[in-house]
Amino acid sequence: MAGQLKEVRSRIKSVQSTQQITKAMKMVSAAKLRRAQDSITQMRPYAKKLQEMLSNIIGSADGGLTLKLAEVRTIEKVLLIVVTSDRGLCGGYNANIIKLAKATIAEKYQTQFTKGNVSIWNIGKKGFEALTKSGYNTNDTFKDIFLNLKFETVQSAAKAAMNAFENKEFDAIEIIYSEFKNAATQVYIAEAFLPIPKSVKVVGQKQSDFIFEPAVEILIAELMPKILNTQLFKAVLDGNASEHGARMTAMDKASENANELLKSLKISYNRARQAAITTELTEIVSGAAALQG
Repeated sequence: MAGQLKEVRSRIKSVQSTQQITKAMKMVSAAKLRRAQDSITQMRPYAKKLQEMLSNIIGSADGGLTLKLAEVRTIEKVLLIVVTSDRGLCGGYNANIIKLAKATIAEKYQTQFTKGNVSIWNIGKKGFEALTKSGYNTNDTFKDIFLNLKFETVQSAAKAAMNAFENKEFDAIEIIYSEFKNAATQVYIAEAFLPIPKSVKVVGQKQSDFIFEPAVEILIAELMPKILNTQLFKAVLDGNASEHGARMTAMDKASENANELLKSLKISYNRARQAAITTELTEIVSGAAALQG
């Protein structure tokens, strides 16, 4: 009985220690989330408007205009830029992105994958480790971006992707990431990066009529790289905020589960202690009765 009490006490101490860690991690993630949420909230409207503007300009441009980054080709070689986190303990965040990457390949690019023509550039260590282990053609050049997250580091990845597309190393490029909604909600997205999609013309909708200054070729050549840099940076900021939100939620749930487990263990401990006391009293009474007899 004494051994059972000691084991339960040991488990209670272990759960209490774990709960302290989960509560601390929740507080750290909450602080980081506030900063990350401010960054993506400020960036998202700007990035969205830039993308709409670029699509409209390309859709309204003269058909004879040659736009390398908007060139639609037969898809032979594919690049996926997969944005995950560097660390775990964030619920299903990384697993869901990896699952979406695999599903995108299986559903859209299975033919190219069979030929060995699907490449993955990882931003974040967790995605690189998991996809490499699963046998995909991964690249770790940009996996450490979160160690120094700023526009310039993400811009280098965007420029490399644009150069690869222009040089026909890839015919289609997609970004797979998690769009941040709130601390408890992330939306996992596979978003086209290159070629730049043209705006969809709706029947009866008034089309934009632009007056270009300077010439449209100069304007688009200047705008395209900047807008694509912003698009990838937004995706990375979304992923950063999603990671901290997912980790904060996961640690909050872990702390709640620890509370429930502690309640159960304390009940078990009290029952075992009560049984031990009852046994001791019974032995004392029996011994006294034996002496009197």
